[in-house]
Amino acid sequence: MEDSAGTQPSGLPQARKPDLVKFARPALIAGSAVAVVCVALLVIILFLDTFNATVYSVGGKNIQDATDEAQEIRSLYAGARIGGIILLVVSLLAAVGGAVVLYLRRGTVEEGDDGDEDVDLEDLTGR
Repeated sequence: MEDSAGTQPSGLPQARKPDLVKFARPALIAGSAVAVVCVALLVIILFLDTFNATVYSVGGKNIQDATDEAQEIRSLYAGARIGGIILLVVSLLAAVGGAVVLYLRRGTVEEGDDGDEDVDLEDLTGR
């Protein structure tokens, strides 16, 4: 039986660290897009709340009254508002995380053969 001080290959594939750059770019794009949609949703909810309060106050009532009707109008869009804020925060975290990963790894990505090839105008027109 031979004893060796070196390590022997086990034949098992080595565990690779996940390449975060593959996930960072989609996270940045999706996070930014969802954040824009959430901001638009929150602006629409703000305008709807303002419109409802204005219509309610036309009859001489106050939206800050302690009546059941005023409370119902104030809480009409509460679920959408809270959901929009939570989704906005999560999407901003994803976008910032993706941007940070891309920034930190900006010069370390190896230029491998990922199927992209340079194409010029002659290749595109077929001439």
